[in-house]
Amino acid sequence: MEENVKEEVVEQEEKVVQKEKHKKEKKNKDKEKIKELEKQIEELTEKIKYHQAELINYRKRKDEEMVQFRKYCNQDIILELIGVIDNFERAINIDTNNVSEDVSKFLEGFRMMYLSMKEILKNYGVEEINRVGEIFDSSCEQALMTDDVKDHKEDEVLEVLLKGYKLKDRVIRPASVKINKKKEGEDNNE
Repeated sequence: MEENVKEEVVEQEEKVVQKEKHKKEKKNKDKEKIKELEKQIEELTEKIKYHQAELINYRKRKDEEMVQFRKYCNQDIILELIGVIDNFERAINIDTNNVSEDVSKFLEGFRMMYLSMKEILKNYGVEEINRVGEIFDSSCEQALMTDDVKDHKEDEVLEVLLKGYKLKDRVIRPASVKINKKKEGEDNNE
């Protein structure tokens, strides 16, 4: 019987050892599982932060695009109106001395409409580009002609052939200009 009891005790001890071993293994597995889950949580948190930042940047980009769209949404119609204004300028710049009184009255009406249209464009942020006497700037002007005038600087704008316009801070039609170009061999210091 003593042997039986010893065997039972040994068996019980083995069972306890097995249970402890099993508990330790389970605990280790649980710790590994917890570490794995914590790592997943960390990765998912980083992904969420990344996507939140992407969303914020997207919204900022879209907001900026909308601001730009609103700022310049009238550009197409303004360009067409500028063509009409050019025609009004040609009409009102004719010599009124050799025309009848009726035509003179029509021209005065054209002048009033011209000034009204220019005022409307001004209210929408349209400005003329007029840089006569300044050095040529290719960002807002295009040189169509050159001349050699001695008492003017090299690349100075001598005349505006076709007015240019800006809408707020954007050039919507560059001015067509005539600039001063010294002929080769001449002294530019005169």
